[in-house]
Amino acid sequence: MATKTYIVSGMTCSHCVNSVGSEIKQIPGVTDVQVDLASGAVTVISEQPVDDTAVAAAVDEAGYELAR
Repeated sequence: MATKTYIVSGMTCSHCVNSVGSEIKQIPGVTDVQVDLASGAVTVISEQPVDDTAVAAAVDEAGYELAR
């Protein structure tokens, strides 16, 4: 198992949380996504480490971006 936390900017409501979570869950190997709206922290749990660019692309698809 691998766990990595990212910070996503622009999320303001539960719809944002659901959008980001559902996009990241589509990445192969991802088993769970935990999103904390207050801090913008998105924890990705996967079978093996997930490529950061895949996570960035999923977040972008949801309409948000990873904080740099």
